[in-house]
Amino acid sequence: MESLAIDSSYRPTKTLERIQSLDIMRGLVLLGILIININGFGLYESYSDPTVAGGYTGLNRITWYVASLFFEGTMRALFSLLFGVGMYIFLERLESKGAGIGAADIYFRRLIWLLIMGIFHGYLFLWPGEILFDYAIMGFLVFPFRNLLPKKLFLIAGFLIAIGLIWSYFDYRGAAHVWENHLKIEQLKPDNQLIPDELKGSKETYQRYLDKHNPEKIQEYNEAHNKGYFQVLGLLAPENMEGEMYFFYRYNVWDILSMMLIGIGIFKMGILSAEKNSKIYVLLVVIGYAVGLTINYLELNNILKNNFSYISFAESNITYDLGRLFVTMGHVGAIMLFCQSPWFQSLKRSIAAVGQMALTNYFMHSAICIVLFTGTGFGLFGKLQRYELLYIVLGIWILQLIVSPIWLKFFYYGPLEWAWRCLSYQKMFPLKKPHFPLATA
Repeated sequence: MESLAIDSSYRPTKTLERIQSLDIMRGLVLLGILIININGFGLYESYSDPTVAGGYTGLNRITWYVASLFFEGTMRALFSLLFGVGMYIFLERLESKGAGIGAADIYFRRLIWLLIMGIFHGYLFLWPGEILFDYAIMGFLVFPFRNLLPKKLFLIAGFLIAIGLIWSYFDYRGAAHVWENHLKIEQLKPDNQLIPDELKGSKETYQRYLDKHNPEKIQEYNEAHNKGYFQVLGLLAPENMEGEMYFFYRYNVWDILSMMLIGIGIFKMGILSAEKNSKIYVLLVVIGYAVGLTINYLELNNILKNNFSYISFAESNITYDLGRLFVTMGHVGAIMLFCQSPWFQSLKRSIAAVGQMALTNYFMHSAICIVLFTGTGFGLFGKLQRYELLYIVLGIWILQLIVSPIWLKFFYYGPLEWAWRCLSYQKMFPLKKPHFPLATA
């Protein structure tokens, strides 16, 4: 694989050029996002509403509550933030080496290959929660904003987040209308009165909500998901398509692009290199968690107070983006303080190795879960409670924390990172590190 258009000096980042704090953050986020994603791998429709499957009492309720308070949305936000930073650094380094328009060629080719990887990951790796496709598209939109000052990046991101908040408010208004009409329909039932035409649309909408809680349909879905690979592929393909259609335009610009821009902004301010005064990071932790966790706490308590009702989820979603933004900033501060601390050096190196191989490890999550949660392997989909899924999360964490640093002792990159670089630069790069014999006296 060769290209005369790409100068040999335009090479991927060397190990010594890497920013360790970003690798550590990327590793922590890669591990942390599995706490949320494992519900999609192992349970039916159970990301936000624990009453659908997996249990919502005892340890299951605690698991749902803690995950929703600290991790829901925030791991995805950090991943988006890091992706924006990564693409900015990628372009900046190429341009500093005089790549000129060649930098854009490599950048956009990199995004195109990521988009293709995302399609393969979503469909062939049976993961409807796939995000790489969305990041690739948002990466195209990041390009013209990359050189703006942090203030302008934050203003644009704030505008995007505001649109998302407004949209969520109107979604709530729509849900409240459906809920009110549902209550009217319930009042008509005892007298067997006909449902007026103006209420039929709300009845159908609410029925779709009830169908997700139907034990027979859940059991039917669980059995279908625990069949062979190709049966599950056919089952999940429509979900993948729906996700890339509706969720893409409903959420991604306000959810993903906004955090990419914020990431570039705070990187330009030097916050993500873990080199700022620790007081700045403490301030991020205090303000981020004080505001964000308060918002999340109020949201969750509203859901619990209303016994997981249809309208309570819609009402809590109004402030979802605001809560996750502040908790995400709290996470940034906490991770940078962790990077600055003199302790846990060995653990930091392992986490950084996981981060250097984030693409490979992300695919590994899906590959492992295919074996665990489909009939191709153990067929555990729908058979474990919510808290029991955390045992699998812990097992995958341990595996990746051990395997990643070992792999990087012998190889420059993770296997998918290497393939992505070769395809982006249209040039073969060495994968295996040369053998250095021990010096003899």
